[in-house]
Amino acid sequence: MRETAGALSSFANDPIELLTACRQLLRRRPGSAHLVWLTARMITGPDPVVEARDAVESVRNDRTAVELAAAIPDDSTVLVIGSPGTVSRALMKRPDVKVRVVDAAGEGFALQRELQNADHSCVDIPDWGIGAAASTSDLVLLEAEAAGPAWARARSGSRAAAAVAVDAGVAAWLVAGVGAFLPVRMWDSMIDNMPDREEWLADFELIPMGLIGRVCGRSGLVSPAEAALSTNCPIAPELFR
Repeated sequence: MRETAGALSSFANDPIELLTACRQLLRRRPGSAHLVWLTARMITGPDPVVEARDAVESVRNDRTAVELAAAIPDDSTVLVIGSPGTVSRALMKRPDVKVRVVDAAGEGFALQRELQNADHSCVDIPDWGIGAAASTSDLVLLEAEAAGPAWARARSGSRAAAAVAVDAGVAAWLVAGVGAFLPVRMWDSMIDNMPDREEWLADFELIPMGLIGRVCGRSGLVSPAEAALSTNCPIAPELFR
């Protein structure tokens, strides 16, 4: 985030060049709410450099990992898809938690190694074992690449894990830190501008919020409806034109 904000700040004195740079960034890295949030703040705020600096500080001071670590039940078995950053930081604070890491096309290796090096309990789950692992865990943790009022975008395999969890009576939490939630208009614009690709080949997928029991953010656990109201992303449709 810091490097991106710094690069965009170099265009701060030219609004047209700044908007062009922001559009190019979102085309290269589609689907990231954090980048939508950052660029929307920079092109709508009175001073792009100040907005960029404030956004970086907000991410640096994000307490979502701390809140998540405190909320996970003691001695529980948790299922994670891949190696999500915020979830990983939270789990490192909880050596009592047994972690099941879904490989997610090789994405889970980093978290597995980190946990094992810290002598935490960790089990490698192959992609085809998501259903069985979700139904027998105490908690499924899914980290949002982006989230809106009705949908979230997370690592592929997350929707299957959440659906099985709900059917089995297992809690499914969405982890969404600073900048992850977008207002509906910005969410719709972001999704509409995603490149066409077969969903079953994508690295990320959409999850209905109806499958999510609670959302963990910088203020702790809240309902999905409460989390959606917490967004502070400005409306900037010109980013997607």
